[in-house]
Amino acid sequence: MDFLNFIEFKVTDILDIVLVAVLLYYIYKLVRGSVAINIFIGIVIVWAFWKLTELLDMQMISSMVGAFMQVGLIALIIVFQQEIRKFLLMIGSTNFANKRKFLKHFKFLKQEGLGTEINVDAIMKACEKMGNTKTGAILVIERNNSLDFIKNTGDRMNIEITQPIIESIFYKNSPLHDGAAVIVDNFIVATRVILPVSNERNIPLRFGLRHRAAVGITEKTDALSIVVSEETGMTSYIKNGEFVRYENLDELSNIIKKDLAT
Repeated sequence: MDFLNFIEFKVTDILDIVLVAVLLYYIYKLVRGSVAINIFIGIVIVWAFWKLTELLDMQMISSMVGAFMQVGLIALIIVFQQEIRKFLLMIGSTNFANKRKFLKHFKFLKQEGLGTEINVDAIMKACEKMGNTKTGAILVIERNNSLDFIKNTGDRMNIEITQPIIESIFYKNSPLHDGAAVIVDNFIVATRVILPVSNERNIPLRFGLRHRAAVGITEKTDALSIVVSEETGMTSYIKNGEFVRYENLDELSNIIKKDLAT
């Protein structure tokens, strides 16, 4: 039977499957944890059904689903505009070619001495102390997407993360406290950084520009943001443009460590 011919694999077929699998994996990483994940899963199911009907030569239903997929392409671009931006940024990122960053994409290739684990506990202790004194702060942690375009708006640094260092940077009389601090590996690489502000209207009015800036950078990149409110002293964690709920700072520390490991 003709439709069983696909069983005869060639080298190019195997390469084709691997490339599609890698592409779907990175798309899944971009939308995971957001509302878009449900849309992505729905698209995969509809696409698989379309290909199945083509394989079984069910012309009527295949043409209907195919027409739906083609017409819906424009709508999908609108729905996934933030995710598409992140994907293109990841592909064109200067960090993607860096050996340390590149090998992080292939976690099965365990390498010793690759990267420095971020001292999340020191960050949490600093946030707790700054929260008690109502000291405002915003930290941006770089992951796969390069943040060079925002690092250039502030002062370049190369300071290893410790609790006193973070507190001194955001101390209200410090010349470095205004703006965000960018973290790469276990180092603060820039301070007084200007972040893009989100125009999302669903952000509660109780959150000010500091929180909107944190949402903005996580909308445009896969970075993680931690914000200490100057008004309430509460610590907020933002990922993929959304606030992540947590019970206490110990739980938040575990969430951040898990996100950094993916």
